[in-house]
Amino acid sequence: MFTDRARIYVRGGKGGDGMLGFRREKYVPRGGPSGGDGGRGGSVILLADENINTLVDFRHKRKFEAKPGGRGGMSNCFGAAAPDIVIKVPVGTLVYGEKAETPLYDLKEHGQKFTAARGGRGGRGNAKFADSVNRAPAFAEKGEPGEGRWLRLELKLLADIGLIGYPSVGKSSIIARVSAAKPEIAAYHFTTLSPVLGVVSVGEEASFVLADIPGLIEGAHSGAGLGHDFLRHIERTRAIIHVVDASGLEGRDPIEDFNKINEELALYSGQLAARPQLVAANKMDLPAAGEQYSRLAAHAESKGYAALPVSAASGEGLPDLVRRAWEMLKDAPAAPEICTAALPAEDGGAFAIRREDDGTFCVTGRNIEKLVSM
Repeated sequence: MFTDRARIYVRGGKGGDGMLGFRREKYVPRGGPSGGDGGRGGSVILLADENINTLVDFRHKRKFEAKPGGRGGMSNCFGAAAPDIVIKVPVGTLVYGEKAETPLYDLKEHGQKFTAARGGRGGRGNAKFADSVNRAPAFAEKGEPGEGRWLRLELKLLADIGLIGYPSVGKSSIIARVSAAKPEIAAYHFTTLSPVLGVVSVGEEASFVLADIPGLIEGAHSGAGLGHDFLRHIERTRAIIHVVDASGLEGRDPIEDFNKINEELALYSGQLAARPQLVAANKMDLPAAGEQYSRLAAHAESKGYAALPVSAASGEGLPDLVRRAWEMLKDAPAAPEICTAALPAEDGGAFAIRREDDGTFCVTGRNIEKLVSM
């Protein structure tokens, strides 16, 4: 099952408490403080893995909590650090805060990591607090609490070229012909409900990734027909192959369909409308397609696009389509950046003071709250 959205809870492990202890050995008078530091709590890390292509695993497991660090020991022994939890996600996963609109991180390369929740620092043992004034401190520090938050994961497929068009124009048939992908193909609308990727071989050491995007309809830019769910998978593509039914079956006009889909792209994102585009006039094996193709080709050319006659049923024209797509891709701009801003640095020293209705004062701030908890 293809799942491209998930909501998970991550929490780093609490740091281990520092030890309160003193040396008590024979022939060692006034042994002094010897409590060791606690170990660091485990962190929760997201890892991009090219061998995973869906977020379906998060439907059954949504909470990931790392273990706490070990407690400090006597004789200045440090507590053990807890292991990190590594969660594998598909390449192309965007990480959002629970209610944020801007992504925190974009895992777009294999092996890329993002620390979703840091483990807490281990508390200091009483040996760390000894000085010339207080030689026998009778206190130790507790471990720092780990970070915890809800995150939204959103998968946007990484493909070089996206196949777009109305439902049942033959997109799935084309990708099945030119690649090893095996999408569901049937004679009804919205047969494809999730994107399908296929690797198209052009020649020796020359290939590109083609994405079959589920059919778009009028109003897709505003979410009609799951439009947003489908359109966002085109955002990473470098170029577009626009598949049009040139036969005009079901009383449809190929030129009108061509214009409406391009309008939806422009309304959803101006960047999408500006992508290099190749028009594939499909179903040329049908009798009515010849006359319609001439009109469509002339109209597409007036808009600056080339239209190629193809037939997914017979395979006619598909080798030329693949070759022209490869040439278009060589001149296409690089894939757009989805997340370009770095995470803002948190001002741990900042704090706020407010007065409650009963006259008490409430002081809030990251470092202050951490100090109290430790």
